[in-house]
Amino acid sequence: MKILVAGGSGFIGRNLIDSFHEKWDVENASLRGKISEQQYKNAEVFINLVGKAHDFKGTATEEEYFFVNNQLAQDLFALFLKSEASLFIHISSLAAVEEFGSDSEIDEEADCNPISIYGRSKRAAEVFLNNQQLPEGKRVVILRPTMVHGAGDKGNLTLLYKLVKKGIPYPLSKFDNKRSFLSIDNFNFVLHHIIEKRQLITTGTFNVCDDQPVSTNEVISIIGEVLGKRIRRFAIPKNLIYVLASIGDRISLPLNSKRLKKMTSDLVVSNQKIKSALGVTSLPVTAKEGLRKTFISFK
Repeated sequence: MKILVAGGSGFIGRNLIDSFHEKWDVENASLRGKISEQQYKNAEVFINLVGKAHDFKGTATEEEYFFVNNQLAQDLFALFLKSEASLFIHISSLAAVEEFGSDSEIDEEADCNPISIYGRSKRAAEVFLNNQQLPEGKRVVILRPTMVHGAGDKGNLTLLYKLVKKGIPYPLSKFDNKRSFLSIDNFNFVLHHIIEKRQLITTGTFNVCDDQPVSTNEVISIIGEVLGKRIRRFAIPKNLIYVLASIGDRISLPLNSKRLKKMTSDLVVSNQKIKSALGVTSLPVTAKEGLRKTFISFK
């Protein structure tokens, strides 16, 4: 079986394609260029991993985000309609629903509240795909992963790991928030099962995350275990932290209200719908095992 993967050069794509090679023929294509008919011919599954999330240089425009995250998804979907493939898997993001925090567990029925340009552009692609009339025999599966981590990850967990490694005290230990993560192993597991059971999977949108949420304090402890270091913590009173964040809103400081909310709020996600669709009761890697494996890879 042939699988067409668009956007497979990133951290998630490289790991996913490596996991596919023993089972299936994979065509890694770039939507920045033109995908030829030869590349998508005979493909049974399309996977859209194309996405722009980070703007490290601070130069990206809203137009660029919407082009990459929305327009290119539409372009790939047009090729899917022309092909003989039966399944289109679009990798969206939880940011299309919620980005900073929620007082309740987030399931697929939650109202969408994207705030950033990234979240809004991801949501735009979802709306487009959900509004399409599909020919008989074709299905679209939209996946909303939480933050994915693993070997080769260069996201926020990498920064947290480096801070702990340098011995910088963690100042937010007074906050005991819970967040849902997603190990790359569980992400790959879900994709494998969707493809293997593609005749049974119906069109729909699914959250994807590890089975257990983890607190930031627990993440810090796991890093300490991996490094064999005693973690230094500053239990700064919450009221003082809020004051410092409000000052950061007015002048340039590492901490502001937006960053504080993202670091300390609860963001717990339900993955029950995707597990029910795949006929599994749990994902193979626990949240803490996945984090430990990721931090070991950073060494």
